[in-house]
Amino acid sequence: PALVLASFFGAKTLLGTATPSIETYYRATHGRYGLVQLLERHKQVQLPHIEVVDVKELARKKQMTAQFSPYLLKNMREALAGHEQVILFQNRRGFAPMIECRTCGWVPRCKNCDVSLTYHKTLGQLTCHYCGYTTPVPKSCPACGGTDLVNRGFGTEKIEDDVKAVFPDAKVARMDLDTTRTRTAYERIISDFEEGKTNILIGTQMVSKGLDFDRVSVVGILNADSMLNYPDFRSYERAFQLMAQVAGRAGRKDKQGLVVLQTKSPELPLIHQVVANDYQGLYENQLEERRLFKYPPFYRLIYVYLKHRKEDVLDQAASAMATYLRGGMGERVLGPDRPPIARMQTLYIRKIVIKVEQEASMAKVRTFLRQAQQAVKEDERFRSLMVYYDVDPM
Repeated sequence: PALVLASFFGAKTLLGTATPSIETYYRATHGRYGLVQLLERHKQVQLPHIEVVDVKELARKKQMTAQFSPYLLKNMREALAGHEQVILFQNRRGFAPMIECRTCGWVPRCKNCDVSLTYHKTLGQLTCHYCGYTTPVPKSCPACGGTDLVNRGFGTEKIEDDVKAVFPDAKVARMDLDTTRTRTAYERIISDFEEGKTNILIGTQMVSKGLDFDRVSVVGILNADSMLNYPDFRSYERAFQLMAQVAGRAGRKDKQGLVVLQTKSPELPLIHQVVANDYQGLYENQLEERRLFKYPPFYRLIYVYLKHRKEDVLDQAASAMATYLRGGMGERVLGPDRPPIARMQTLYIRKIVIKVEQEASMAKVRTFLRQAQQAVKEDERFRSLMVYYDVDPM
């Protein structure tokens, strides 16, 4: 949006980041953008030391305390004893991503969306994070009548509970979408932490950007893997950005900070790139993959989303649309396919991906897409079909 607005007024745009997107860095190194590099940190503050902890091995040996490795707990204790502060990062809110019946495997799902409901303990209810649907937590399983319902996974709310159990004397705060509904709540959490009224701050990606706290000596990244297992071609790039940004919160002017990076996959190249702060390595690795599989910056992407209340009608419409598009664009068209969330707010969703060469005329592509949509919607069955486009999706 900033670049588009600047183009309207002939203004200059300054993009500033320590972790640029692959496309932005590609443009900067290929003459599309100017490039200025800052190779030293302000006041020569050292980069934090990042220690990787294999939680899969520790869990196998039953050495984990809730979500915390012995190494993280030891360093948290030392930080608190030295009147320093701790940030714990978990990119998932709520108490547990889902509850499950241990007897039959039933999982409560949203009635409007194709997702499991997240358990929020403080609210005493299950919530859909996509449409807002809520329902009380069942006392027993509606499928088999069993009462052995267990929590699976963990979010910031669960971590807050566990931290309070392990560190009963510490002052703990949580910063996520649920605790920052108002601006005053957000500002209070930040100011309390800045003033040292809070010892441990637990948060989602809200804690990763633009916050400069003097007394933070330890940052815990509790589950790096949850950021890597998302089906998107940018997931590794985004995981690197998030981890690098949250790691940057650790460290004092006179003392190197510590980041404890907990993962079940310590051997992944991405983990080594985060530890070494090797953006160049990530960039070259990701660029090669993008080139090989025809993704930005080498190709432009268009996502075509089709929605309908009836799944069988939607499948027929999506198939017809994809056939029409292939008639003019050939192998550039992929799908239709079910997206990770294939139903939202009572509407079923299908997705078609189009990969277009950078030099192609987007005006011609736009005209052809309109023709395809018009041709499909001329069929009486598909009159109520909804079609929308995401060009250069971010």
